[in-house]
Amino acid sequence: MHRLPEKCSICDSDILVTRFYCPNCDTSVEGHFQANVGPFANLTDKQRQFILTFVSCEGRFNRMEDELNLSYPTIRNRLYEVIRALGFEPGKDEEPTLTAEDKEKILDDLEKGKINAIQAQQLLQGLELEFKKGK
Repeated sequence: MHRLPEKCSICDSDILVTRFYCPNCDTSVEGHFQANVGPFANLTDKQRQFILTFVSCEGRFNRMEDELNLSYPTIRNRLYEVIRALGFEPGKDEEPTLTAEDKEKILDDLEKGKINAIQAQQLLQGLELEFKKGK
């Protein structure tokens, strides 16, 4: 089923929902309803699915790695994409540093062949780059 558009495709005005229909019981409700717009409305389907996975994995990146079959740096970058799409700037108040866990994970990904030596070097230098692992 298609998602409700937020804007009119002809004049770009806000959409006003005036009718709901239930095909199961053949009930119609008419009126003026505001579309359900929340902070996640502007996220892509891929970003919303990432959030669901993040929550189901209790925010644990090691579990997300197994679930999504992605490397730690890729998961972190996808999380940053979602944070930015929600209007925030990840880590803006923090000094960008790699933790010992970050460094260990990068070296582990290099050893497993998930990233190459140049990518590992860039990540160890603190550059935020997204690497696709076999995708």
